[in-house]
Amino acid sequence: MATWHSLCALSDIPANSGVAALVGDLQVAVVRTVDRSGSEAVYALANFDPFSKAMVISRGIVGSKGSIPFIASPIYKQRFDLRTGACLDDATVSLPHFPVKLEDGQVLIQA
Repeated sequence: MATWHSLCALSDIPANSGVAALVGDLQVAVVRTVDRSGSEAVYALANFDPFSKAMVISRGIVGSKGSIPFIASPIYKQRFDLRTGACLDDATVSLPHFPVKLEDGQVLIQA
């Protein structure tokens, strides 16, 4: 059974960017988005970029394609849906994604 892990305060993650966190041996990219209306969301994906073979997803470019929030790898720019981990540029590739919740200003993920 997966366990909830406290990672950091929400305020530790700048708006529309990501940070890397270590959960056991797993590197996770935790991404905070804020849209024009001020609505916030937090997502967690594996930090490993399968295209460049590097732990860099947390350093990617945050954006959206229509209503799909994404993070683009900083190396080759493939975009990953923050909600599902699916690659928007190659349907055969996806990143593991993890449930996220906020409690008392803290970001928790289930992994």
